[in-house]
Amino acid sequence: MTDLRRWAVAAAAFALTVTGLTAASTTAGAQPRPCPRLPASDGWYGDNRARLQQLIDRHGRCGGNRVDGPAPVAVFDWDNTVIKNDVGDATMFWLLRNSRIRPPRDGDWHTTSRHLTDEAAAALAGACPNPGRGTGVRATLPTATDTDCADEIRSVYADGTTTRGETAFSGFDHRRMEPQYAWFAQLLHGWTPRQIRAFAEAARAENLTAPIGAEQRVGSTDVTGWVRYYDQQRDLVRTLHGAGFDVWITSASPEPVVDVWARGAGIRPSRAIGIRNVVEHGRLTARLKGCGTVPDGDDSMITYIDGKRCWINQEVFGVRGAAAERVQPAHRRQVFAAGDSDTDISFLRDATALRLVLNRNKNEVMCRAYDNADGRWIVNPMFLHPNPRKTTPYPCATTGYTASDGTPGPVRRADGSVVPDQPDTVPAA
Repeated sequence: MTDLRRWAVAAAAFALTVTGLTAASTTAGAQPRPCPRLPASDGWYGDNRARLQQLIDRHGRCGGNRVDGPAPVAVFDWDNTVIKNDVGDATMFWLLRNSRIRPPRDGDWHTTSRHLTDEAAAALAGACPNPGRGTGVRATLPTATDTDCADEIRSVYADGTTTRGETAFSGFDHRRMEPQYAWFAQLLHGWTPRQIRAFAEAARAENLTAPIGAEQRVGSTDVTGWVRYYDQQRDLVRTLHGAGFDVWITSASPEPVVDVWARGAGIRPSRAIGIRNVVEHGRLTARLKGCGTVPDGDDSMITYIDGKRCWINQEVFGVRGAAAERVQPAHRRQVFAAGDSDTDISFLRDATALRLVLNRNKNEVMCRAYDNADGRWIVNPMFLHPNPRKTTPYPCATTGYTASDGTPGPVRRADGSVVPDQPDTVPAA
């Protein structure tokens, strides 16, 4: 045997010995990784921080817990849950102030939303004259200088009415669709995802540097002009990640916009679910992607109430077809969920271990959170500018619930019993 070959054999034997010792020592002597601690900070109400730490200790891939199998899932709503104020509003107002909205093809505003009423389409056409024939991909409406046009678009989007007070949208399922939110995504038609992300970056920079409480002028109206991340929620996301949770965002804002903001909370774009447009030739169209039994282009379901459940089931857990619209078995649901509004109620209810609600005085979600039928709900005031305590109870037993056709009714538990009216017991911090 040559010296070279003898050296190679000896080196291989040594490597095997080291590998074996390493594996044996890892198996026999390794200590479980301790679960990370959620930082102490002002803003957590009562024992909420302790309850969140219990969730982490019990379900995280840390401590003495098993680490095989899929990671536990946590899902956060975005606007007014992880941040204060609304990134959809922030970006929409930036588009209007910078003339970045494209006119509809042939001047027919009905093409921007199947749910737009004739009155709204006429009001928009009257206030926003078509820039002219041949409106190619570069044409935009001059909303930075045309106050009437900016006012009409802002009113339809933000108020759901024309500037004359006429209803702007009709004919939609109120548990699956909020056409005002969807319309913002649909008004992004003609732009590429990269361009939309650039718009969102510009709006983000303005709103994060603006003083808290600042306003901006859109058309002839002063609107909210600032946004802030909640430090407490960023701490929670970071701690959940450290404990091995698979953390997702779901939002009723356009997905390219959410992608930009989510990075600031440590959420990768691949873990953000927002309203998705159908894309053709690299540009967004005014048609929307579907979920469950809803085909692309039907424009009847977005990430809103039951639509959030569908999109989470489909994108997070891989459930397809009609099953995505239904509550899944416990092992195919999120362990933790956080939200602030009735738009979040379905995916909050689906969470198996703990549900955090930031109190914005929204009827159905606060009825269910305060009723706390299974002991898994916790309520916290908003971390910035919290709402004052409501002086009257939430109307849970009469009008706290909104049906698919928009009619109000009582909030019911899973067994069909009616939730009694609930007092607002978590005061502003």
